Amino acid sequence: MSSRVEELRAEARYQRQRRDLYKARVHGPRPTSLVRLRELERACALAEERVLHAERPPTG
Repeated sequence: MSSRVEELRAEARYQRQRRDLYKARVHGPRPTSLVRLRELERACALAEERVLHAERPPTG
């Protein structure tokens, strides 16, 4: 596996963890923002998409 793919996987894992931690905060007593949650969900989805794209075999 290339180091670039490993970097992308680590970034996706990091983004998932950030999203999950913020989701947990939503249930706590401190104020949270749905806009911020959506931003984190989008960042997570984009990071996962980059991993899928990097793992896809070359065409042509």
